[in-house]
Amino acid sequence: MELHNDWYKRMSFYQIWVRSFADGNGDGIGDLYGVYDKLEYIKSLGVDGIWFSPLYPSPNADYGYDISDYRDIHPEYGTLEQFQKVLHKAHEMGLKVIMDLVVNHTSDEHPWFLESRKGRDNPYSDYYIWRDKPNNWDSLFEGKAWEYDKVRGQYYLHIFAKKQPDLNMDNPKVREEVKGIMRFWLDMGVDGFREDVINFISKKEGLPNGLPFLPAVNGMPYYKDGPHIHEYMAEFRAVCMEYDCFQIGEGPMTTVQSAMKYLTGPTKSLDMMFSFDHMMADCIYTEYVHRPFSLIKLKKAFSRWQYALAGKGWNSLYLENHDHPRIISRYGSTHYWRESGTMLAASFIFQQGTPFIYQGQEIGMTNIRLHSIDDYVDVSTKNNYHTYHLKDTIERRLKRIHLSSRDSSRTPVQWDSSPYAGFSKVQPWFYVNPNYRKINVAAEEKDPDSILNFYRKCLALRKSSKTLIYGAYKEYFPKDPNIYMYERSYGEVRYLIICSFARLPVKVRIPQNYVGKKGQLMLSNYPDGPQVMADSLRKRAHQEVNMLAAEHGMFRPYEVRVYRFRERAREK
Repeated sequence: MELHNDWYKRMSFYQIWVRSFADGNGDGIGDLYGVYDKLEYIKSLGVDGIWFSPLYPSPNADYGYDISDYRDIHPEYGTLEQFQKVLHKAHEMGLKVIMDLVVNHTSDEHPWFLESRKGRDNPYSDYYIWRDKPNNWDSLFEGKAWEYDKVRGQYYLHIFAKKQPDLNMDNPKVREEVKGIMRFWLDMGVDGFREDVINFISKKEGLPNGLPFLPAVNGMPYYKDGPHIHEYMAEFRAVCMEYDCFQIGEGPMTTVQSAMKYLTGPTKSLDMMFSFDHMMADCIYTEYVHRPFSLIKLKKAFSRWQYALAGKGWNSLYLENHDHPRIISRYGSTHYWRESGTMLAASFIFQQGTPFIYQGQEIGMTNIRLHSIDDYVDVSTKNNYHTYHLKDTIERRLKRIHLSSRDSSRTPVQWDSSPYAGFSKVQPWFYVNPNYRKINVAAEEKDPDSILNFYRKCLALRKSSKTLIYGAYKEYFPKDPNIYMYERSYGEVRYLIICSFARLPVKVRIPQNYVGKKGQLMLSNYPDGPQVMADSLRKRAHQEVNMLAAEHGMFRPYEVRVYRFRERAREK
């Protein structure tokens, strides 16, 4: 089931986790008033749409992903009227808006759950998954996956936090509720949904015991890509087809093979899927086991999805979101902060797919280091600290939290060097990273070579080129431990993107089919390298560089270069 057009393929999105984006009403909490004031800035990046993390009323056990009302706005963030004002202005500016659809679970304060727990003979009794005796599943966030409810006298399932009971999607009434929620927002004018952990919504009949050798995820084989998932997804897809809206699903632990069933063929129900493969180049599932970063592992994940979806589906491209620590602190270098931040931008934006940029990523925000576990607020972070590696010292456990905590991606956005980083005029709800005096929007706006302006250049270059949007992908030298090199080709035009992940200068091999070729250097992240962008493209079109020139054979730390080659005709 296809959209009437492929507008999402040409786009790039900016993700807003509103609580930490911008405080517009002066209470220390980000809100829709702050978003409204920053829409011109968002547009200036060159993105085409906004993805809002949950804005709904929530007790904030998981900061918005525990929803108590799907048809309203959290009072801390504003009102439905303010959301409509933001939506209208965004549309006037040519920005599409997608909402987070969180329907694997609700808050335990949602009216459905409050009714369901009253007993087994009310209309909401089977909206959730209740059992007299729990199985052995662990939750991903908080202990065992079953919590005893004294009111009902049974256990309810929660794959995530205790205050996030799983909905029973096998109940057709629940699926009708979901479709009603979708229509509510689509009728208001939103352009689609990012669907949270959507591959978890169908559980295996009987809920068998999990595998004992898989701590934390022992039940996953029985709730990931479950037996009725594609039936239920088809129902939700049908609603979106009525509105020609866009759907992207989050698929934790999803392989490219299982993702293909969501993205292609008769069971197609999503336009894109957020996978996690490339986010595990320095860990196993981010929070649990850490190891040195492996570029070869990262490249393998990138290329696996690029090759599998070529001509069949469409990739989502991202390196940061609200669920992952900051990427410079993981795959880059705080010592080579600007160089690695800009290189990482090019490494993913020019692949085939739709780029998603998370708030603060475009200025190179980094992980925060807090002094006590009590300073962190994320439920998953606290669970990991108190559950795993308990024999380690406090210092080592805190070091692991510094590497993995989702709270590092949720510190207030650093707008300027004034108190509280310009996020608010009062003490913010969470800690501001102390490096805000150096890393902030205002400072980077003034610097033509900043990470911020490099993101703008990358997005502008992508948007100007059919090759960089639709072109075929090919990786070179997959076993090189320092260089990620890939090609995009479309008709007579090719781009070669060369990214150094090395902390020292390295020699770069030239693919045999490029030997002797002359290409135009379109983009470089070192200030002394020529940079040709949209406004100067025509002036510099005659300037070409020989790939064999000695100065282009040695790459400096975290250097990136983007070359354009034209066989005969100029790209249209």
